[in-house]
Amino acid sequence: MPTLLIADDHPLFREALRGAVARVLPQAQLREADSVEALYTLVEAEPDADLLLLDLNMPGAQGFSALVHLRALHPQLPIVVVSAREEPTVMRRALDHGAVGFIPKSADAATLGEAITRVLDGDRWAPSVALSAPAAHADEHDAAQRLRDLTPQQFRVLQMLGAGLLNKQIGYELGVSEATVKAHVTAILRKLGASNRTQAVLIAGRLALDPSAIVPPPEEAE
Repeated sequence: MPTLLIADDHPLFREALRGAVARVLPQAQLREADSVEALYTLVEAEPDADLLLLDLNMPGAQGFSALVHLRALHPQLPIVVVSAREEPTVMRRALDHGAVGFIPKSADAATLGEAITRVLDGDRWAPSVALSAPAAHADEHDAAQRLRDLTPQQFRVLQMLGAGLLNKQIGYELGVSEATVKAHVTAILRKLGASNRTQAVLIAGRLALDPSAIVPPPEEAE
């Protein structure tokens, strides 16, 4: 009896995925998350899950960073990206960063079922245009490799830096002291090979869907 995880912040689309899965795998157990934080908790609670269907644009997600982070923490978990971003380059980047498949949200129920079945059988699945798109740039792979070294808490702090939060605000959100946040920031800079938080956010921003839209965070004393 396979266990599938669905991570998407839109209830209607989660319902559509549930229906597609039920048609091809009526005995499957389904677990759902509506944010990145909820997803991390869910994956920890379901270490033997057979497949994760991951939306790229959930709250707390920044491009391919959540995909890269989950692949580092749970390499045994196959991940299929399900997204409304259907550019061939986005599909190819998802595959290059470890996804075993990419399903456009515009796909019909039959295509969803075929893709899920193929992936559970051990194959990869993506529209043919994804395979002919240019591969992810070398600097993007380099950024992904650096992010894999972050602990879950450091990754959360980095995401909050990318959202423009200051140390005090991050501490409040995480329920830790400002000194603890500063220690995390120091470790993040070291692991990413960055000299300041702006550079760290820009390195992580290479994994954004639109890297040119990344806004550097405010600087403050580390």
